[in-house]
Parts: sequence; structure tokens; C-alpha cells
Amino acid sequence: MDTNPLQEEHNHVTPVSEVNNDRLASMYKKIAEPPRLLSNAAGKASCCIFRVPQSLLEINGKSYQPHIVSIGPYHRGEPHLRMIEEHKWRYMGSLLSRTEPKGLTLQHFLKSMEPMETRARECYSETIHLSTEEFVEVMVVDGCFLIELFRKVGRVIRFESDDPLINMYWIMPFMVRDFLRLENQMPYFVLEHLYDLITNAEDRKDSVKSLSLLALGFFNNHMLRPDPVIEKLHSLTGKHLLDLLRLSVIPAGYAEPQRSSTPTHIIHCVSKLRHAGIKLNAKEFESFLMVKFKRGVIEMPTITIDDFMSAFLLNCVAYEQCHKSCSKHITTYATLLDCLVNSYKDVEYLCDRNIMENCYGNDGEIARFINNMGKDVAFDYDRCYLSKLFNDVHDYYRNSWHVTWASFKYTYFDTPWSFVSAFAALILLILTVLQTIYSVLSFYNS
Repeated sequence: MDTNPLQEEHNHVTPVSEVNNDRLASMYKKIAEPPRLLSNAAGKASCCIFRVPQSLLEINGKSYQPHIVSIGPYHRGEPHLRMIEEHKWRYMGSLLSRTEPKGLTLQHFLKSMEPMETRARECYSETIHLSTEEFVEVMVVDGCFLIELFRKVGRVIRFESDDPLINMYWIMPFMVRDFLRLENQMPYFVLEHLYDLITNAEDRKDSVKSLSLLALGFFNNHMLRPDPVIEKLHSLTGKHLLDLLRLSVIPAGYAEPQRSSTPTHIIHCVSKLRHAGIKLNAKEFESFLMVKFKRGVIEMPTITIDDFMSAFLLNCVAYEQCHKSCSKHITTYATLLDCLVNSYKDVEYLCDRNIMENCYGNDGEIARFINNMGKDVAFDYDRCYLSKLFNDVHDYYRNSWHVTWASFKYTYFDTPWSFVSAFAALILLILTVLQTIYSVLSFYNS
């Protein structure tokens, strides 16, 4: 009886004895080992501190790594961060000099942190190769350093007169930006726990500010928001400091909508919008995320683009790309800017309209920064908080009457010289018509 060759090939099984036993053992070991670079915990809502994706690192480089201070385990021990590492211990000593006489010792800090170790480890997307003692030490020392610094800047306690962290002006701006790097975070609940220990020991709970107010006040030295705006956020909490500041700029009433059956359209750059008669005006709102469109005018609050804001925006976008449960408000705003800016001329116009304040570089550098911020970013236009604005601007842009009339105005009345030229041409046309009429009347009269 004939045998089907395909069936013979399908039924052929290599005997197990022919496979190398060492290879089998190696493969089973890999199967049994959990992932390390992207741990199983990374898919949970509790995981909130991530390594920045390589695609973003290739575009924006050093914007995601700390420059002078490490917070948390990811960059612990790196040589270029040792200078501030030494001052963490000085700040720890300063704190203990106040708490130990009241019974709160270094041992108490360490022991109180041990029950939180597992929960804290699960906040990191990468397996942390530190022992329990080492991990707890990092949480306590880094957390107490942050709290001491926030309280000194907030004038709750005094700086030492010769403290180089405050007397050397270049250090503080670098530290502030480093505290916003996605890879340089620690769980916020750890900070809250340490803060409660300290304030309870000092017996100042009646007069003490919340940790959120201290932290937001610390960053507000660079954001310069009005004090009433900060004070309203006294009970705000986040996953970490970056998330806390991110949540503080998300205004009430700007929630992300459910997916609509109508697709969302992207909008054009500033130059094309102006040709279609769409204006852009600066408007004072509580948050730079509050963008509105009505009657052909996009209203946007002024945003200052500098080293602080660029670090904040880039790391927020990276965080929103990685965390499955957080909103995508900063990514939406970055996408809006990416749509509006195609060249330095668009930046120049936004600066002229006081929508953007350039403290970053020339207009070309701002344009490159904005365009790079939107590269290789996953984004759902249909579920973003500006989806209605995108569609309204798109519909206005497609209105042929708006485009025709705006193009006429842009061509003939955009500058004083174009207006003078158009006016002179109009006068010449009127004179020509009058001359023609006069000639016709003269002919008939004769």
C-alpha cells in the first residue's frame, strides 16, 4: 500500500534520546526563570516606575537619565552620581539629630520599612537585584533626603548656612530635573510613610503642611503657578513625584472621553491654519492643558519651554506610554504641539502671540524638541481629551468660504506693505474705471 510522503513527514518524531541533555536542562531553566528586564509585575496597575523604551532613548537621549542624583535603585551607585550620594548621608544625620532624642532612631526607620518591601519592589518594572537590607536602605535614605530637602526649601526647617546644595546655584536646578526622570523615582506611599513617621516624632501634626503641598511647592519654584492653585492640591497623591506633578496640571472637567463612532482628525500646522483664517490667541487659564476653540480662534495658555519643562514633558510622555492605567493628557498636549509646529516659523508665530515663551534655545531648536517629543509615540486620537477640539478645527479648516476669505486677507492685508500695495492697486483700478466712463460719455456727447 502506498504511503503519503506528507503524512510520513508529519508522523516523524525525533527521539528524545537524540537531543542533548544539557540543552534540555538549559531550556527548562529558562522556562522556569521569570523575566527580569521586564518583570511580570510590569503589567500590573501597581507597577509605575519603568525603564524608558529604547525607541525614546534613541530620540531624546539623556533626557531620561539622572545627571547628578539618583533616587531609587535603577541608577544607584553610578560613578557620576556619587557627589550628591555623600550629601544624602549628611541630610540623614541632620534628620536623626532631631528625631533620635524623641525616640525615632535609624533602626526604627529601617524596621518600619521592611513590611512594605514587597509592595515597593512591585512598583518597578525591572527585577531589583538588591537584598532586603540594601533595598530598604535605599528607600529610607533616598526618601528621607527628599523629605529633608522639601522641608528646607519650604522653610519648615533651616538650611545650614554653608550647605553647598543651596549655595552653589547650579546644583539645585539639576536636582529638580533629576527628581522628574521616570527612571529616577520611588513609590509615593513610601515617602508618605516616612513623612508621617517624622512629623509624628516631631509632634507638629497640627501645623504641618501635607507632603503634597511641600513637594508641589518645591517644583513650583520652576513652574511659578499662583499659590491658590497649589493650595487646592493639598490632598493630591500620585504614584511617585513625576506622577504627582503630572496630576497637578490636569484640570477638572477635562476627562478622556469614551471612543466615538466618528473618527478624530488631526489638525494642520500654524501656517496652514492661519491661511484658513484660524487664529491662535494666548488666554490665561489655570493649566497649560486647557486649550479651547471657538469661532475660529484657538485659545491656549502661555507655556514656558525651558530645561525644566522639557524634562517634565518628555518624562510624562514616557510614563504615559508605559503605565496601562494612567490617562494620556500630556501625550495629547505633546501631540497638539507636534501638529501645530512644522518649522521654526510656526514657533516664531506662537512666541509672537505669547502662547509660547522660549527659554530653551533658538526657534529651530524648539521646533526640533517638539517634533522629537511626538516621535515613536503610540497615541489614540479618538480617546484623547482634545478629540472634539481636533474635529472642530478640522471642520472649520475644510469650510471653503473660510479658506477663500482668509487666503485673500492673508495675501493682501497680512503686512502694512501688502495693504498699501493692495490699496494702491484699488485706487488705480477706480481711476481706470472713471477714465473709461469719462471717455464713453465724451464720445456720446460729441
